[in-house]
Amino acid sequence: MKRVLALFLCLSVVLLASGEKVKYQSPVNYRISLAGNFGEPRPNHFHGGADIKTDRVEGKPIFSIGDGYISHVSIGIGGFGNAVYVHHPQGHTSVYCHLQRFLPQITAMVRKWQYKHRQAEGEIHFRPTDFPVSKGQLLAFSGNTGASQAPHLHLEIHDTETWNMLDPLDFIGDALSDHTAPVAHALMVYPQQNQGIFNGSDKDQYFNFTSNQLTQEFTAWGKVGFGLWANDYMEESTNNFGVRKTELYVDGHLLFQSDVNNISVKDNLQVNSWGDYDHYRKSHVWYMRSFALPGMTLPICSTDENKGVVDIKEERPYRFTYLLTDYKGNKSEYSFTVLGKKTTIHPSHVLHPLHTLVWNRLNNYQLPGLELQIPANCLAENVELLPKVTKKAHSLSFSYQLSDQSYALLHPFKLSIQSRKTVKDPTKLYVVSRSNNDLYVGGTYREGWVTTKILDLHAEYELAYDDVAPQIEYVGQSGDVLRLNLIDEESGVKSFEGQIDGHFVLFEKVGKSSFIACKLKETPVKKTGKAHLLELMVCDHRNNQSHFKTQVIY
Repeated sequence: MKRVLALFLCLSVVLLASGEKVKYQSPVNYRISLAGNFGEPRPNHFHGGADIKTDRVEGKPIFSIGDGYISHVSIGIGGFGNAVYVHHPQGHTSVYCHLQRFLPQITAMVRKWQYKHRQAEGEIHFRPTDFPVSKGQLLAFSGNTGASQAPHLHLEIHDTETWNMLDPLDFIGDALSDHTAPVAHALMVYPQQNQGIFNGSDKDQYFNFTSNQLTQEFTAWGKVGFGLWANDYMEESTNNFGVRKTELYVDGHLLFQSDVNNISVKDNLQVNSWGDYDHYRKSHVWYMRSFALPGMTLPICSTDENKGVVDIKEERPYRFTYLLTDYKGNKSEYSFTVLGKKTTIHPSHVLHPLHTLVWNRLNNYQLPGLELQIPANCLAENVELLPKVTKKAHSLSFSYQLSDQSYALLHPFKLSIQSRKTVKDPTKLYVVSRSNNDLYVGGTYREGWVTTKILDLHAEYELAYDDVAPQIEYVGQSGDVLRLNLIDEESGVKSFEGQIDGHFVLFEKVGKSSFIACKLKETPVKKTGKAHLLELMVCDHRNNQSHFKTQVIY
């Protein structure tokens, strides 16, 4: 095995040293059409791969894009559902996600691990000699597992050493047809607070592109930033996509450039500071800023010395040009002119010093019964909180909404809420986030306070209490398949474990539901046609446990 691994590493060094651009083959055996491309902005993350359509069905064969070996598979991790990871000697790892099922020999190894560890979900690692693969070798079958919204293959390619996310189209793009240039839909203008005016206003404003040139008469004075709502398109798909490369010029000088590739996983949250997250939350439209907020350090974006903000201080025309390019090199150009018009800028708002979080220093913020601890560089800019504290009848704590806007957060930060009432078991307390849906946020109890980490300043937070064990409903038996329904409307189900006649048997989640199922023919239980004792133990996130027993015939 050592000899094989050494040969693999040597080949990696040779291939990387050659400097040749690596090309891989398609992971499917039909013409590729995409449902999503790499780097599309999403709340709290960039889309880390390419979504390849599977004709809205499951069970399509999925092939390795290159030579290598299967390093591991994962089940139920990070929204990927069932996923296969292949290490390639060129220094890349390809990841195939939302799979319906693995090859039988992989499934056998997975089952062995699941029974050894007595759990359904996890990561199963292999030796380089366990599953070597060749380019074009069958790996698995496409599905809709994990956080998938419809059947498709989510393909990721990572730099194996750094784990940076790479654009799969750089490696398999030859399998796609694309002669369609990106399209800009609208321009957003951001007068900098107390420093800029645009068209006589200090408010953010947007203007739709009805052609490649905005012909409106724009005036401005002082410091102004710009942003763009744009999408890429491909003739093989009706979907819209993110733009690979964006450039903004003023009078021929490059102000801003983005090239959406080679993104570090740790920079995922910076999508909220590059994109206008608050506008997206309200409209589901992403405007990507063509300037950098003070705390933004996203390497895929570069600016001039003024961070992309234009200082309009001369009474003359300023000529702006956007150049958009996709991965195939298709380009589009959009332009507009802003006339510098000298204007007195009156400060419209002064940040409240006691309610302002400063982006580059430690912030300790307190309200009655609440404490926030936000380290330096967790925010992309200074944030003024507009706290709303509500006392609800029978509540365990005050309810807190810290801001009426969603701000760019670069790292999770610590939130502590004090309990206002005595409860039987304080360890059953937790923080709940109330926004569109109630969300369990967890937390640890200590000396009257529950502490957790959060990412959103806009949601409403309060304490909740859960000392009720999950409900277990026996749905029934169909042939050799047992189904049960697990219900927990408070903190939610954390884990479950099944046994038959005292021996562990594997139960797995059923699709996107609260059901779990056990396929008896895949368990060690021998088919006798007689009664067997089924037991199921279920635990929620506050460690309340239920124990269910019934007889099954098999």
